[in-house]
Amino acid sequence: MADNNNNSNNNEEQYCSMCHRPSSEVGKLIRLAPGLNICTDCMQKSLDTIANSPFPGPFGFNGQGPFSGNGSNNGQAGSKGKSGEDVEDADIEGNNVPSTDTNPDVVESDEENDEENKNNNQGFGGFMPFGFMPEFMQPNIKPNKKKKKKKPALDFNNLPAPHIIKAKLDEYVVGQEHAKKEIAVAVYNHYKRIEAEKNGDIEIEKSNMLMIGPTGSGKTYLVKTLAKLLQVPLAITDATTLTEAGYIGDDVESVLSKLLAAADNDVKEAENGIVFIDEIDKIAKKRNSNSRDVSGEAVQQGLLKLLEGADVEVPVGSTSKNAMVPMTTMNTSNILFICGGAFPDLPEIIKKRLNKQSGIGFTSDLKDKYDNDPNILHKVTTEDLREYGMIPEFLGRLPIVFALDGLTEEMLMQILSEPKNAILRQYQRLLALDEVDLAFDDDAKRAIAKKALEKKTGARALRAIIEEFMLDIMYEIPKDDNIGRVTITGDYVNGKGSPLIEMRSEPFRIQKQNPM
Repeated sequence: MADNNNNSNNNEEQYCSMCHRPSSEVGKLIRLAPGLNICTDCMQKSLDTIANSPFPGPFGFNGQGPFSGNGSNNGQAGSKGKSGEDVEDADIEGNNVPSTDTNPDVVESDEENDEENKNNNQGFGGFMPFGFMPEFMQPNIKPNKKKKKKKPALDFNNLPAPHIIKAKLDEYVVGQEHAKKEIAVAVYNHYKRIEAEKNGDIEIEKSNMLMIGPTGSGKTYLVKTLAKLLQVPLAITDATTLTEAGYIGDDVESVLSKLLAAADNDVKEAENGIVFIDEIDKIAKKRNSNSRDVSGEAVQQGLLKLLEGADVEVPVGSTSKNAMVPMTTMNTSNILFICGGAFPDLPEIIKKRLNKQSGIGFTSDLKDKYDNDPNILHKVTTEDLREYGMIPEFLGRLPIVFALDGLTEEMLMQILSEPKNAILRQYQRLLALDEVDLAFDDDAKRAIAKKALEKKTGARALRAIIEEFMLDIMYEIPKDDNIGRVTITGDYVNGKGSPLIEMRSEPFRIQKQNPM
C-alpha cells in the first residue's frame, strides 16, 4: 500500500499500536488503518488468541483457518514462515495475512490444540483482527436451558380404580367424602370410555361435572390434586374473563389454548386432558338487563360446542385469534370438563323452593328450618340452577352435579395439620431450618379454626390468621441461637398470652411484643 512506502520515506519513526515498540526494534509494521500499525509479533499473538478461543461462534476460530499453523488451507499460507522475510500489508477487507513467527513452540501448541478445537467450531477462511469484530460476528453464547422432563402419559390399560383415586385424594383433602367419590367415579368412567371407543361400537357420552361449593371449600384444590395423580395435562381458567366472540376479553377457545400450552403444544396429549373452569357462576344470565349479555348467556352458548365435543380451531401460544397467530385443530370429545362455582345466592333459591311445602300444624315444615343448614347446597336441583341464570342447554352438558360440604370447626382443625401440605407443617419446616421446633397445642388449633369460621372465607382464612400471630415469632427467633422449641397456645392466638419458649437448657416465657 502507498502508506507503507511513505513510512520508509518519512523520517518520523512508527510505533506498534499494541506493544508501543518502534519500527527500528521490531522491523516493518503492518498498517491496518490510518494511524493504526501493528508489529508482526503482536499480529501473531492476536491470531493465536483467536485460533485457540474456546468460544463457539458463527465463523468458528478453531485452529482450522489460515493461521492455525497446520499449513493445510487450500494452498493459502500458514502461520509458519521464514525469519527476516518482509510481511506484506494486511488487506482489511478480509484477505489472508501470512505470519512471520518462527517460534516452534507456538506452532506445536497450535497443533496440539487442533483436535480439541475441532469439537468446538469449524474453520474460518477469512481474516478479522482480534478486537475489531463487528457486533454481528461476536460469539453468541446462550445459557443452557434445563430441558423440562416430560411427565409419563396416562396408561389407559392400568387405570387406578375409583377407591384408589379417592384414597390418594384423602392424603391431600380433608372431608368432602361425597365429592371425592363423585370425582373418582366420573374420572375413572371417562378414561375407560376413551379406551372402550377404540374397540367397541357403542359410543359412551362424556361425564362432565359441575361442582358447587362455598368459597374456600377445596374445589380447585381437588382438581389440581386429581390431575397430579393421573399425570394428565390440566388447564385451570377463570370464566370471568370470557366474553362472546368479537368483544374485548378472551374467547371460549382460550380455554383450550391453556390446555394445549400445559401439554407442551402436543395436540394428541391435550385431547386427553382436563379443563377446570372456575367461577362458572359468574357467567349466569343477567337479570333485568336491556343490554346484550356478552359475558353471561352468550358465553354459556359459546361453551356448548366445547362441552359436547367438536373440532375447534385453537390459537397456539395466544388467547385470541388473529392473522399473526398460528392455528391448530383440537377435538374436544375426550377432554373432561369440570366446572366449579360458589353460587352465592343459590342457598336462598333452594330455601325458597323447599319452603313452598311448609304449612300450618304440628307436622308442617317451618320456614326457618333450613336457615342454619350448612349443607343446604346438597339439595340443589336443575330447576334451582336455571332460576339462578344457567341456561338448560348448558346444564344438559354437565350431567354430574354435586355440592361440597361447608367447612366446620372440626374440619378446619384437621385441615391445619393432617394433609401432606398442611399449613402448620409448612411453618414447622420454616423454623426447622433455624433448628427450632414449632408445636401447636389443641387449644391453639381450635382458636384458629374459630377465627377462620368468623371470616367466612373457608380454608383460605387459615393462613391469614396464622401469619398475624406468627409475625413476632418469625422475627424474634433468629435473634437467639439458644432457642430450641416454641409452643403456640390458645391464649397467644387470642391475644391474651404469649408462646412458650424453651431454651436448649431451660423453659421460660416471653411476652408478645405490641405491634407498632
